Amino acid sequence: MRVCGVELSGNDANVCLLSLVDEVFQIPDCRARKFTLPKDAISKDIRYFQKSFAQLVTDYKIDKIVIRQRPMKGKFAGGAVGFKLEAALELLQDVEVEVISPVAIKESLKRNPVHVPMAETGLKMFQEVAFNTAFAYLMKDKYNL
Repeated sequence: MRVCGVELSGNDANVCLLSLVDEVFQIPDCRARKFTLPKDAISKDIRYFQKSFAQLVTDYKIDKIVIRQRPMKGKFAGGAVGFKLEAALELLQDVEVEVISPVAIKESLKRNPVHVPMAETGLKMFQEVAFNTAFAYLMKDKYNL
């Protein structure tokens, strides 16, 4: 199964592809690490974002998109642009989309820690949350947590 972990941060969607094959995690090369929507996004921009992400799903044969949930209110609440990005992803056709809570991610990582330092994965530091989201989902799915 190939999943795409997504962290929505401001007007960016940071992504990381991850798959589990024969008990080994693989991070395939990906042409995109981040998708950005302008702060004053209009419907044309959102459609372009959605189309670009849909093409990524098709090209890399992604089975599931896993989005890290953001609070709706409070100090760390997501902004309006982030919720537009989330809606655009959730409305994609031909791919399952799941939103996973930070608590579930933390619990999964606690039970199944990542044994490889982030610097050795070849990912950028801004992709760490997206990687952890995908990793936690695959471990949750594998062990039915």
